[in-house]
Amino acid sequence: MNENLLRAWWSHRQGLDGSLMGKSCASVLSSSGWARSVAGIGPYLTLFSRGGVSREAADAAIASTEILELPSARGCTYVLPAADFALGLKLGQPFREPEMNTARKIGVTDAEIEKLSEAIVSALTNGTHDPGEIREMVGGAARSLGDEGKKKGMTTTLPLALGRLQAEGKIRRVPVEGRLDQQRYKYVRWSPSPLAKFKLSHEECMTEIAKLYFTWIGPATLADFQWFSGMSQKACKAAIAPLDLVPMEAGSERMMHKADREELLDFKAPKTAQYQLVSSLDGIGLLRRDLKSLVAPEDLERVVPVEKGVASLGGLAEVPSHAILDRGRIVGLWEFDVASSEIVWVSFIAASAAMKKAISETEAYVRDQVGDARSFSLDSPKSREGKLKALRAATGGGSGGCYRHDARCCGWQQEGSGSGGVD
Repeated sequence: MNENLLRAWWSHRQGLDGSLMGKSCASVLSSSGWARSVAGIGPYLTLFSRGGVSREAADAAIASTEILELPSARGCTYVLPAADFALGLKLGQPFREPEMNTARKIGVTDAEIEKLSEAIVSALTNGTHDPGEIREMVGGAARSLGDEGKKKGMTTTLPLALGRLQAEGKIRRVPVEGRLDQQRYKYVRWSPSPLAKFKLSHEECMTEIAKLYFTWIGPATLADFQWFSGMSQKACKAAIAPLDLVPMEAGSERMMHKADREELLDFKAPKTAQYQLVSSLDGIGLLRRDLKSLVAPEDLERVVPVEKGVASLGGLAEVPSHAILDRGRIVGLWEFDVASSEIVWVSFIAASAAMKKAISETEAYVRDQVGDARSFSLDSPKSREGKLKALRAATGGGSGGCYRHDARCCGWQQEGSGSGGVD
């Protein structure tokens, strides 16, 4: 199948073609998939790029529990719609065990974590509290794990119990300032728990998430789904067995729902560009973690700045900076410069008025509503100075433009600028 058409299809299924504009936060996430949350701008940009959702509206949806940040697939935190809270929690539960196994090796018992958990739930009966307050309220039920614990990354038993209670749906985190792009939380008792009446077994949950996954991002391979779910190949094969999945085309390892394949066969790639600025952890790339499939052949060897040094774009598992997309193709990279309150960007193709408009709109959103565009919790204006410098150098020193043929900065060098679109 034509790769340009396939990229445009993924963009369409992800709602990056404007089809989800004006939809609620829950509707956007139900249609395009759970948004990876690592204290960065990712969830906000997911909602903005697809539904035009303001940061204020996203925060309101969190406050009203229309959507929440929860431990789910692979035990990682995602922002989920309410309809998927129980499913996400259930899928995340097996990934708590390795941490507890480590704790057992340094003398922590299941009985003491059970006792501490009961004390935490009791402490949260009368309101929302931060970890420091909870520690005081539970008293001796929580203890220090000393030097041995520090070596394992565990200073006290409190995080073990808090993590367990979250996975069980008995408590939930509340962002201190209501923001998704920070890591300061309080905790509140969750009653009724979304798991109180949830009856699906783990195996049934795996089939349910497989059904959703291939709706969000099919066609995808079994290996793609295995990476997303974090489960074994055997478990993933069992999960998709009840589904009506078919190969994208004869001989292809990429699978999709039969009804979706019929729609794909009738699908026509838009002739007009559809520019969107998305985060480095956007679902269109992260769900399958197959960056090469979003890169045009002429851009695979393009050298781009990474965290330390440079690398060929086609050799990376994930996009190294936030991305500019056109009908599913990565046509540029960008970062936000807090000092100048502007997006610094580079395009692999001729920068049209439509592209510049999309950049301007996202720049205004980041500047006026969010304040920064961190990729993850440890990302900072200082840590991205090298990338900002390289991006500016690639366009001749400005805040943005097309990739220069002779761009050189900190070893970043590329011959040719590519040409583009999916027509």
